[in-house]
Amino acid sequence: MTQSTAAHDEPTPLDVSIRSLGAQGDGVASLPDGSAVHVPYTLPGELVRLTQDKGGRWTLKEILTQSPDRVDPPCSLFGNCGGCTLQHMALPALLAWKSERVNAALKKAGFQTLPTAEQHQVKSHSRRRADLAIRRNGKDILLGLHARNSHAVVDLTECSVLHPTVVSALPAFRQVLRSLEGLRQAGDLHINLLESGMDVLLATDGPLSTGDRTRLAAFADSLSIPRISWRSVSSNAEPENVAQRGSVRHSFGSATVAPPAGAFLQATAESEAWIQESVIAALPKKLGKRDTLIELYAGCGTLSFPLASRARVLAYEGHAAAASCLQAATGGTRVTAECRDLNRRPIMGKTLNTATAVVLDPPHAGAKLQMTQIAAGKPKSVVYVSCNPAALAKDATVLFSAGYSLSSISVIDQFLWSAEVEAVCGFTHESSRRSRSGLSRSG
Repeated sequence: MTQSTAAHDEPTPLDVSIRSLGAQGDGVASLPDGSAVHVPYTLPGELVRLTQDKGGRWTLKEILTQSPDRVDPPCSLFGNCGGCTLQHMALPALLAWKSERVNAALKKAGFQTLPTAEQHQVKSHSRRRADLAIRRNGKDILLGLHARNSHAVVDLTECSVLHPTVVSALPAFRQVLRSLEGLRQAGDLHINLLESGMDVLLATDGPLSTGDRTRLAAFADSLSIPRISWRSVSSNAEPENVAQRGSVRHSFGSATVAPPAGAFLQATAESEAWIQESVIAALPKKLGKRDTLIELYAGCGTLSFPLASRARVLAYEGHAAAASCLQAATGGTRVTAECRDLNRRPIMGKTLNTATAVVLDPPHAGAKLQMTQIAAGKPKSVVYVSCNPAALAKDATVLFSAGYSLSSISVIDQFLWSAEVEAVCGFTHESSRRSRSGLSRSG
């Protein structure tokens, strides 16, 4: 190959300015043809140099001009581990960007005049929930998160997000996992740090042997783990307890619940408190003994029992194990709980019309059919807890079209250094119940 041919084969670099961050936290720039290119690990205002690989994909070669919001990542695994995508961004700038995402979603829904948002951001080393992948690697065990856009597992030897109690236990987890006959090649490990300690759900690609169960019981004793549950990675069946050395408990408001294995838990204790406080603050100021709050997607009672301090609560949850947990804790409270799949059998508008306020914390995809019934019922107050700005925009559009106004916004950055953001939005409708029409007559 001649020198001229080699020079001709070298890709021509392209210098571009990063104009914004995309939904996943990647920098966005414009190519000469006007199309957008996403550049991971860059920030708005930065001038960067890109090169094009043989497949035509543009990749970052170097940063020519840095943003003042750029900082050194606190974790040495950043860039390999896919858990964090924005550790190169200063935390105040990260919170401001997440608040902008929530505001943009609400404006997209039609609300052009927005109240000033309350903003909260959790501390590092505070996440109490971990969903980790397990892989056998020869004689070793890899226990961690997937690399970005890959099935490869990055061994979590450190973490700036997880609570130290969880991180310090990972070497012991690797040791016991290495000994399990039921772990052939791959599995998953879910850890919830409850008030009673770590609650563990293990999924493996093979059945546990008698020896495995004995080893897991001894492991639970050694780390004072109240419960270890197990299921097959290929099964959706409810997990079975393989080691139980104590009760599992967690408090929401004045109630104590016994969460099922793998239960949903807000990411940190601090963010859970902020969400609860924001929901309470968004309710009508005056609530009496006859007022009723309807709560949708109630889970194990994260909001149900704090809400009961203000009024009677009718709580609905579709996951049977979570609903059973909630129901078991309602004795002596003002909470009535029912198991109901709201995506298939939404609470109808006629019922929602009787509520003083409707509170909902839907899954990532949003509330879907339930929003149509809320719009039909037109309860005076709706408090919406969102974990996905795209779903918030879609669901809030339904409320805007039904005549609701936006009364409050709280932004909670509980997923530190990721693009995810939590928000609590209060909506009000000024029409009287007497003037409402078009309600479904089925309950």
